[in-house]
Amino acid sequence: QVQLVESGGGLVQPGGSLRLSCAASGFIFRVYDMRWYRQAPGKERELVAQITPNSGTQYEDSVKGRFTISRDNAKNTVYLQMNSLKPEDTAVYYCNTVYYAKNYWGQGSQVTVSS
Repeated sequence: QVQLVESGGGLVQPGGSLRLSCAASGFIFRVYDMRWYRQAPGKERELVAQITPNSGTQYEDSVKGRFTISRDNAKNTVYLQMNSLKPEDTAVYYCNTVYYAKNYWGQGSQVTVSS
């Protein structure tokens, strides 16, 4: 079955960096779009970044120039490099794919940006 397992969250000071990883299994990773979403307390889940099978990327406006999504098809892993972090980036981050019209989610990684 499809599984997405995230790692790499934590506490960081404003201006710092973190890298999230999402290891995928149970489907042919290299042919599917992958996405990172986030959900802050009291807010709806929002799409942060997405990457196509040939590594085309799109970003939510507030993270452009600071976040980079990438993938390693040999490792079945998608990454989110987050630089110049701000307190408003604090959220639970989820990796996502859509497989046979069904959404699959990672377990979520807490990212807290605070001094």
